[in-house]
Amino acid sequence: MKDVDIKKLIKKETKRQNKVINLIASENYVSKDVLRALGSVFVNKYAEGYPGRRYYGGNGNIDELEILCEKRALKLFKLSSKKWHVNIQPYSGSPANLAVYFALIPLGGKIMGMNLESGGHLTHGQKVSMTGRLWKQIPYGVNKETEMINYEELLNIAKREKPRIIVAGTTAYSRKIDFKKFRKIADAAGAYLMVDMSHIAGLIAEGVHLSPFLYADVVTTTTHKTLRGPRGAIIFCRRELAEKIDKAVFPGLQGGPHMNQVAAISVALEEATQPSFKKYIKQVVKNAKVLAEELKKKGWRIISGGTDTHLFLVDTWQRGIGGKEASERLERAGIIVNKNTIPFDTRKPVDPSGIRIGTPAVTTMGMKEKDMFKIAEKIDKILTK
Repeated sequence: MKDVDIKKLIKKETKRQNKVINLIASENYVSKDVLRALGSVFVNKYAEGYPGRRYYGGNGNIDELEILCEKRALKLFKLSSKKWHVNIQPYSGSPANLAVYFALIPLGGKIMGMNLESGGHLTHGQKVSMTGRLWKQIPYGVNKETEMINYEELLNIAKREKPRIIVAGTTAYSRKIDFKKFRKIADAAGAYLMVDMSHIAGLIAEGVHLSPFLYADVVTTTTHKTLRGPRGAIIFCRRELAEKIDKAVFPGLQGGPHMNQVAAISVALEEATQPSFKKYIKQVVKNAKVLAEELKKKGWRIISGGTDTHLFLVDTWQRGIGGKEASERLERAGIIVNKNTIPFDTRKPVDPSGIRIGTPAVTTMGMKEKDMFKIAEKIDKILTK
């Protein structure tokens, strides 16, 4: 590389990533093949439109690539192309969710989504997000005692508020989500059911978590996190919603898709069909459970008492340490986490009461249960100084 400054930064970041213990739940390490595809000549091509319906010439290979990616997405989640449509063009998770809302909800309509402090995402209708400015959020949360979703309360809210769409999806919730119950709730309210499976897509693909596809009208996901691909997103929808969703993505929200990104997503989707990926996902969950349990034994309060997935929250404020200070202490010692609000948090998001811990990245690095014991010991020592 001729650009010395960028070359230096790449070298420094590579060194950092190889050196630290990365417990960011939403991060992972892609394969060399994914990186090659991301840096391929597909980055040069403009491809507004869809296969067979482009606004630029020279898109024969692009059409072939997009169709291949769509087929791989359907194959990974065992879906029929007769029942399900897939759009692989969204640049990331937020635009994917926005596209669904633009397609299915009139401006000012109601989105029912989990509140931030309970583990919801900004794009599920939060006021600080554009989704909360263009639409009205009807929030739901968790039970104060169990810190798990209260489906009866959710049903009551849905019946009362009559939202246009209910979002079943989280960014910091460690328990399995009952999509069957969400379907019944959506039907009772006359709402669409949208599942944002961004965090648990890898778990769903490998049968470690209940699949939403038997129940949802629309499913969105990012392609990094537990899928271990590049940053990007996919929208799955029932066939009858395909035209609305496609028009909302292009020309509604985006111009031409990033075809180098699509190529890299295609590689990651194929990698996720391999037996080694199933083994990897199972280890991710094992590692998370062991790490959470070990920290619990050392006196740390784990939100909801444990985890069924790849992540969990630790209440650091119970021991007098804010999430900001906890994450900074850990980073100085080479352990990377993120500060995070916890259910019914009384502190501000910039310095919340907890931290979020996830195991996808460390599992990619080959770590297993024995390593989780060591990490728990390190975290405890660092935070009890």
